[in-house]
Amino acid sequence: MITQTATFEICPVTSTAHHKMFLDVPARIYANDPHWVPPILDSIAKQFTPTNHFLKYGKLQQFIAISEEANGSQAVGRIVAAVNQRLIDREGENVGLFGFFECVEDFTIAQALLDTACQWLRSQGMTIVRGPIDFSTHNNCLFLVDGFDSPSMVMMPYNPPYYPEFVERDGWHKAKDAYAYDFPLDKPLPGEFEKAYRIACKSGISFRPIRTKGDGFEQDVKSMYQLFNTAFASNWSSTPRSEAEFLEEARDLQNLVDPDVFPIAEYNGEMVGFWMGLPDYNIPLKHVNGKLNWLGILKFLWYRRQIDQVRVIAICSLPEYRRKMLSLALIYLGMQGGIQKGKPYKRAELSWVFEDNFPSRKLIEAAGGKIYKTYRIYEKAL
Repeated sequence: MITQTATFEICPVTSTAHHKMFLDVPARIYANDPHWVPPILDSIAKQFTPTNHFLKYGKLQQFIAISEEANGSQAVGRIVAAVNQRLIDREGENVGLFGFFECVEDFTIAQALLDTACQWLRSQGMTIVRGPIDFSTHNNCLFLVDGFDSPSMVMMPYNPPYYPEFVERDGWHKAKDAYAYDFPLDKPLPGEFEKAYRIACKSGISFRPIRTKGDGFEQDVKSMYQLFNTAFASNWSSTPRSEAEFLEEARDLQNLVDPDVFPIAEYNGEMVGFWMGLPDYNIPLKHVNGKLNWLGILKFLWYRRQIDQVRVIAICSLPEYRRKMLSLALIYLGMQGGIQKGKPYKRAELSWVFEDNFPSRKLIEAAGGKIYKTYRIYEKAL
């Protein structure tokens, strides 16, 4: 399948050379963008190897836009079309996905990439396409549509302002927005959060930091996996992960965890909730240029000392324990862990939260969180 004009062509990634061009596209797009943090190239490349768990229940096709320039063939855009069978089974309709989208500021190229992905998905029997979603919402997803004046935090997307403009110009419509909340840590929480913590303790809930080593870490991650599947089972466009997938993702982050901003809640020895905070490792990653070779590791270790903010990825509590004020208690304990003596954190971000998740939004806003970035997923009928 090849789409060609006088200046560029869209072709499937079928060779090692094409794959390298695919990986190198972002470096061209963001060469002069001070807010972009290069992803670790090996981590992106790994997602297109036969060992990717996604290939057990899904299929994908990579495409690149190639332009003939004075210095030879250059990749000027990329996209991935994917079919996630778990999502189709859950939603009951043939929803295809596009992700890994990057493109120079040329609408003709962007439209050709999107059209090619849609054509491939149509050939697979899909009737709707949704994105950007890199295989699933557990991975990178969403376009940034508001809040381009600062870098995104660790494991959050970033893109030029023209991406959503191009997609909307191509006839896509908003499926759902999500928000990132900013928490300054120099302001105390309202008194009801500390009160909630005391109520939770009196009701028999105990709290401790996540364990980060050995069997303790493995046990905690397996308990978190069960909680995720229970608490977030109804999340929009979400699909369940296998325990093996969840463990693999957790092990990748194991050495990055700060236990003081990752409290666990237990009742009678069983995990019933957690606050998942992670130091903003985008700060040192900005300096390693996407490569964790020996020089990159040295730079990472040096610049990690500059980390002064934390991203809160999830606040999770079983529904039956919310009357025991567990969610508020976890917010209190997580914030207290971040501001204790010796900690460098000056602010926290809680992200991302879907616009229609009103219970979570109400709780976050009561704690003082303010929306400062907006993200969006788009849809289009095929």
